[in-house]
Amino acid sequence: MARRQPDEILAALESAGFAAYYVGGCVRDALLGRETHDWDVTTSARPEQVLALFERCVPTGVQHGTVTVLLPDTQAEVTTFRRDGAYLDSRHPQEVCFVDDLREDLLRRDFTINAMARDLRGRLFDVSGGQEDLKNGVIRCVGDPARRFSEDALRILRAWRFSAQLGFRIEDTTRQAALTGAGACVRLSRERVRDEVEKTLFSPRPEVLQEMIETGMLAACDLTHCPPLNGLAALPADASRWAALKLRAPEFDPAAMRLPAKLCRLIERSAAAYKAQPDALALKKIIAQEGWAVAEVCAELAGTQALLEDIRVSGDCVTLRQLAVTGADFPQLPGAAVGAVLHALLQHVLAHPEDNTRPRLLALAEEKFAKT
Repeated sequence: MARRQPDEILAALESAGFAAYYVGGCVRDALLGRETHDWDVTTSARPEQVLALFERCVPTGVQHGTVTVLLPDTQAEVTTFRRDGAYLDSRHPQEVCFVDDLREDLLRRDFTINAMARDLRGRLFDVSGGQEDLKNGVIRCVGDPARRFSEDALRILRAWRFSAQLGFRIEDTTRQAALTGAGACVRLSRERVRDEVEKTLFSPRPEVLQEMIETGMLAACDLTHCPPLNGLAALPADASRWAALKLRAPEFDPAAMRLPAKLCRLIERSAAAYKAQPDALALKKIIAQEGWAVAEVCAELAGTQALLEDIRVSGDCVTLRQLAVTGADFPQLPGAAVGAVLHALLQHVLAHPEDNTRPRLLALAEEKFAKT
């Protein structure tokens, strides 16, 4: 959900004598006319000064200069101008040094399109050619790409993710450095990889994920092979795309991607239940066996949402709860047999919805008992 632009944070910092600017993705998205979901502010104020200035704060990463400032209807991550020290784990700087120079802070960032700042008066500060790269639709590292990626391997995934989200091409030198360093991605946490994969998968160009997989970028999550992912963009950006990935790449393990347990079950069950061209009866059987959530994903994968909606609107019996009889109607049967009879009756009613009346189902059950 988009948050309101928190100008009062910058105003308060400036009134206290500090420099303050919007920075990074919020500036990029504003220049592209895209909706902004997260606000980042860079400032000359030290973390303790930010904490003292605002009433509601969360010390998100004080050691790296970051404080989240909370307002009633918006928030922003406020980070002190800094220079990063040596990176020893392909992810985090061993130390950071706070500085007083906006330019130095911008030059430590990943891509030129994310290395621009804007003040309250709308003045833009661009030291790496970010505006030109935005205009030309290019993802380019700030400075030496080999160094940028060796500092933080997550930037490799981010390059492809931004390409998928924005429709930009990755500049040749940046691309080559990323592919050369892709092996370092195996050391990334699965949670970080998952977040980048989801943003790519839910983007307008989810097919970009194939190259990420084939080049070893997702080895941390045990995903190394994948056929073409063409067509995924036509699916809703929800569980159906995860299920489609499972169908295309059976080795994909949602649990290895650290997805929530409920979503893992939905993906696995939907991929197992999927039929390419289900008719109404096939969809009803999926509902009866797996539930509505799985049926909805299967219908999205098959393009039969309208048929599923017809079933929903019809009110036809598709679950045991909708049967016109219950276990209480068969007191003469042991417990296990009751369940077997009810499931058999449900299977009959799925194909013959008009038979879902108590007299008819009791007659069918009696007929079945007589034969057995």
